[in-house]
Amino acid sequence: MSNRDRTALRDRGRTLVAVVLVAVLLVAALVAAIGSLNREVYSAGGFVRQYLDALARHDTVSALSLPGVTPTAAELTAAGLPTDLPNTLLRASVLSSITAIRLVSDTVTQGSTGSGPQASTGTAEVHTVIYAFDLDGAPETMEFRVARAGTYAAVFDSWRFDTSPLAVLGVTVLHEASFSVNGLTLDTRAHAAADAPVTFSNQAAYLAFAPARYTIAHESALLSAAPQSVPVTQSGATDVSVDAEPNASFVGQVQSELNTFLDSCATQTVLQPSDCPFGIEINDRVKSVPAWSIAEYPAVTLAAGETAFDMPATAGRAHIKVAVQSLFDGDLSTRDEDVPFAVSIQVVVGADGSLAIQLR
Repeated sequence: MSNRDRTALRDRGRTLVAVVLVAVLLVAALVAAIGSLNREVYSAGGFVRQYLDALARHDTVSALSLPGVTPTAAELTAAGLPTDLPNTLLRASVLSSITAIRLVSDTVTQGSTGSGPQASTGTAEVHTVIYAFDLDGAPETMEFRVARAGTYAAVFDSWRFDTSPLAVLGVTVLHEASFSVNGLTLDTRAHAAADAPVTFSNQAAYLAFAPARYTIAHESALLSAAPQSVPVTQSGATDVSVDAEPNASFVGQVQSELNTFLDSCATQTVLQPSDCPFGIEINDRVKSVPAWSIAEYPAVTLAAGETAFDMPATAGRAHIKVAVQSLFDGDLSTRDEDVPFAVSIQVVVGADGSLAIQLR
């Protein structure tokens, strides 16, 4: 072999070694990149971060598309919850602000022989992932359970929620049926049976995103409930009660109707006005037509009873003026005096907002 041939052979060998080294380096870089992606983007914590990021940008479609987000009927049954929960609250318009999202911990809490989607990995990893964040500016944390669900393209880890992160918001509206949540007005009777009896207080449960902050209130022409802000940072049931109480308009309307009723009683020119809360007994002979007026109207106060709003027995004063003659000595005089009385009422608000007031 000539020197020229030997030189060419050495050059080819060096080239081959260089190619092999480059290939090894590329494979090592690829393996490192895959490992990095599996630790960050395709990790259990990265999977939860996708969910939180979707909620932060109010992208409900992306959030709901992640595996395991929507609870199964079996999960709801196991938690003692209805399986036909409405998804009315699973909309962008009621989501709160989520900022400063940061991973706190990602811990393997369970590992066992895989089956189903996990079978390809040999073991089924279940992670407990904790994230911190700000809900409408207030710091909160939430714990998630995430399970291995196989791989993408045989190299990237895939995950699913082992427990649905969605909450079930149970709302009880005392003395009413409707309420507002983050500006959305709902009626608890919307999903009740058509033949369900009318009740004084009502309740309903809804699937809701978590984490989120829900401000729940009631405001109508007659009733008000102060807004209450509820941070929901756990899956499963969160219960809240809305206490709808008579507002100034309600009390004023009842006061006006009560005053009108008492005024009508005062038009009766008898000692004992019929179906009225006041009257007087006079043992002397009545010599003129009795003239009634209301000296002091009872001040209306309303409190919720079992089936309606009640006003307890409240004092008022009627005034009578009537000429009388003594049966003892025949003297003439005028009874010109206040007559105390008390009145209690029950008020029912009709479906059309009208008031039905009944003396008790």
